[in-house]
Amino acid sequence: MHLMRVGAPGAEKPVVRVDDRSYVDVSDLVTDFDESFFGGGGIRQLAEPVAERIAAGETQEFGEQRIGAPIARPHQILCIGLNYRDHAAETGQAVPAEPILFTKSPNTLVGPNDDIRIPRGSDKTDWEVELGIVIGGRTSYLASPADAKAAIAGYVLVNDVSERTFQMERGGQWSKGKSAETFNPAGPWLATPDEIPDVLDLDMTLDVNGVRRQTGNTQTMIFDPYVIVHHLSQFMVLEPGDLINTGTPPGVGMGLRPQVWLRAGDVVELSIEHLGTARQNVIGPR
Repeated sequence: MHLMRVGAPGAEKPVVRVDDRSYVDVSDLVTDFDESFFGGGGIRQLAEPVAERIAAGETQEFGEQRIGAPIARPHQILCIGLNYRDHAAETGQAVPAEPILFTKSPNTLVGPNDDIRIPRGSDKTDWEVELGIVIGGRTSYLASPADAKAAIAGYVLVNDVSERTFQMERGGQWSKGKSAETFNPAGPWLATPDEIPDVLDLDMTLDVNGVRRQTGNTQTMIFDPYVIVHHLSQFMVLEPGDLINTGTPPGVGMGLRPQVWLRAGDVVELSIEHLGTARQNVIGPR
């Protein structure tokens, strides 16, 4: 199942994608794709009515509707740093012995085609295509990575936008450079695990102004999604609907020589196999 949300910011309605052109409206069945939905077994409960509506031809066209993030604002956005060996190398940092954790403000979440706004005082805004994990139930102290599979509601395409001066040169945790408004475009859809043939073999790309900057595959992750969820569950309680960004392959602006940064007027296009594509225009500060 592919969960989506369509409509104006703050007024999105939950739908289930049928194909690139059409969807089933489920806003009469669920309020939103939020903590209550995921924690209450909402995905399982939607399966039968969605199938019935598709069979009855009760579908609608996307048309020109805005596509929002496929989940409502989560309890938390957790991020894993340097999770691709060659990305660690391009940044000049050591390969981590265990997952590096930082957080990102939940209000950074926007739709897959919404604008990226460069923050005030920024001169090093960067891009990062990433696989996002959405948690499906309240989770803590998992016994093993294998147990993490049951805790995952699905996967989503994410751009973990970063401001490197704020992140690296302004002191403190990385969160400073990760939490500006619009810094977490996600979607177009959340794919439930049954829609992904192999989450450990997904091609990833990102282009800036039509130039390929990132090419990767999830098989080169240092810590796979199950290891990440198991690991995090040892330190905190993961809530239904929480989003985990799992790291980026090489090709970020910080790693290029010379370095390249996003500027107003740029266009970022990214994709992950089975998770769709996204396109973001870059705009200037408020």
